[in-house]
Amino acid sequence: MEKELKVSAIKDGTVIDRIPAENLFKVISILGLEHISNQITFGTNLESHKLGRKSIIKVADKFFEGDEINKIALVAPQAKLNIIRNYEVVEKHNVDIPDEINGYVKCMNPKCVTNHQPITTRFRVISKSPLAFRCHFCEKTTNENQMVII
Repeated sequence: MEKELKVSAIKDGTVIDRIPAENLFKVISILGLEHISNQITFGTNLESHKLGRKSIIKVADKFFEGDEINKIALVAPQAKLNIIRNYEVVEKHNVDIPDEINGYVKCMNPKCVTNHQPITTRFRVISKSPLAFRCHFCEKTTNENQMVII
C-alpha cells in the first residue's frame, strides 16, 4: 500500500513553483519570509520534469509584486507564481528577469560610488542567461555568481 502525505491548501495567497532546489533558501531570504507571521509551507528536492529537482513555497495571505517578483527572477528565472483566491488558482505568472535592476543588488566593485554614498544602485541587464548586468555608475559587470541581493 502506497502512503501519501498532503500539504494543506491555502485559502488565499501565492504559490511559488519551479524554484531550483538549490535556491530555495535564497528565495526565502531575499523575500524576507523568515520575518513574516503568515503561514508558509515549503518543499524541496521534489521531482520536476523541467528542472529535475525543484522547490515550492506556499505563502498564505501574501501577494508578491514588482521588485519582489524581480528578486525571485534573479535566483529562480523559471519560477511560476500561482495566485490563490478562495482555494482556487485564479492567476498564473512566469517571472521574468527585468531589463534594469534598481536598488536591490549590490555592485561588486568595492570602489563604486554606490558602496560609499547613499545612492540607489542601478544596473542594466546585459545577459539573462547566464545572468550578467552592468553598473550604471562604474560600468563594472556583475554575474550571477557574484550577485549580492540587498
